[in-house]
Amino acid sequence: MTATVITIAQQKGGAGKTTLAAQLAVHWAGSQKKVAVLDIDPQASLTAWHMVRRRTLADQDAGGIHLSTVAGWRLGTELDRLRQDFDVVIVDSPPHAETDAKAAIRAADLVLVPVQPSPMDLWAIGPTLDVARKEKRPFLIVLNRMPPRGTLPEQVIAKLAEDNLPIAKASLGNRQVFASSMMDGRGVTEVGSRTTAAAELRALADEARAYAQSVSKK
Repeated sequence: MTATVITIAQQKGGAGKTTLAAQLAVHWAGSQKKVAVLDIDPQASLTAWHMVRRRTLADQDAGGIHLSTVAGWRLGTELDRLRQDFDVVIVDSPPHAETDAKAAIRAADLVLVPVQPSPMDLWAIGPTLDVARKEKRPFLIVLNRMPPRGTLPEQVIAKLAEDNLPIAKASLGNRQVFASSMMDGRGVTEVGSRTTAAAELRALADEARAYAQSVSKK
């Protein structure tokens, strides 16, 4: 078994990295994948969510999602170990391009870069993309918290397209259930499998894995 390693990275804080990591982990665990999440963000939000999930489910295994918090010089060794034991490894990286974030990007089969429809998010992706390019790692922009209408999202998408950046076809809407489901350590595919939010998440998860597999063959 060799896992697909997906690192979620974005220099700007509050872009939705942890929410994306947790939601993808829940979906893939529910799809019978062996899933590990690696929290290297000093804020440890993913770790906190995992602890709540264990309590909610009364399950030390957190519903089939393994948590690791190894960072620093042990990060590379831990990722090598997780690759051998799981189908998918999701890394939640710090909101800045420091050493651990660079190492997580270097080890990734795919880097997901969440971008909200705002100029600040758009301007903040440069350092992350620079690291991915330097390490020759494929990346995919994920449009996150998208409103149902408005000119700003269109402007952001146009700018990303103008720069010829790879954008996921699937996007996540600005839906309260993404955050509210995490209050109980769950994900949208568990609390509302027929909701629009769950459909968006499933579409993104399928696209991300397919993209990772396609670029690995090149």
